[in-house]
Amino acid sequence: MSLKHRVLIVMPAFNEQESIAGVIAEVRQHLPEAGCLVVDDGSTDATVDVARRAGATVASLPFNLGVGGAMRFGFMFALERGYDVVVQIDSDGQHNPADVPRLLAELDSADIVIGARFAGEGDYVARGPRRWAMSLLSATLSRTARTRLTDTTSGFKASGPRAVRFFSVHYPAEYLGDTIESLTLAARAGLVVRQVPVAMRERAGGVPSHDPVKSAIYLARAGIALVFAHTRSAASFRSAMS
Repeated sequence: MSLKHRVLIVMPAFNEQESIAGVIAEVRQHLPEAGCLVVDDGSTDATVDVARRAGATVASLPFNLGVGGAMRFGFMFALERGYDVVVQIDSDGQHNPADVPRLLAELDSADIVIGARFAGEGDYVARGPRRWAMSLLSATLSRTARTRLTDTTSGFKASGPRAVRFFSVHYPAEYLGDTIESLTLAARAGLVVRQVPVAMRERAGGVPSHDPVKSAIYLARAGIALVFAHTRSAASFRSAMS
């Protein structure tokens, strides 16, 4: 990715006071020229104060919208402030900012690059029905995107200039709409999706937002969202690319 592009790191955050300062410090270390926006998603702890003291720009949503709502705000913020590349990183420390340059390099031939956990790097494991559902969703979306994707529920992604413009208008704001539905809409609009293998780390602190029951519900909703995304006319959102 050319240095002429302005890169914004967007970190959705919900009650991540224990980990967020460390992630911001890593972003500053590995991506000193990038902007860093924390979208506080209605936290009730000290996430906002900790993030500001760590040097990030912080935007606070009035209540918890979920990752989809937070990222939609992030894309609108990026377009308004002149950033043409957005990288989504979780605030819990599981995504390694040192991997971001590899995602950015792949943007030379793609519009969206996924940091994939199941592509041969790292030891992240998902088992049972959750793994089966994730595999089915990835196989279905691979057909839509016309490339092999192994981890379409990953929240670690880089979006290039065309994708930033598209997502600033068409982004599912529902809970965790940042994964299956957003990728499906982008692929149907003609955006090129690729992946690079990454290793997932342990959470640096806080409590996961997904327990097994929530994960099962989410994957079921993701499947429904996938069906509805395919029912929409591609022409209805391709106008955003012109």
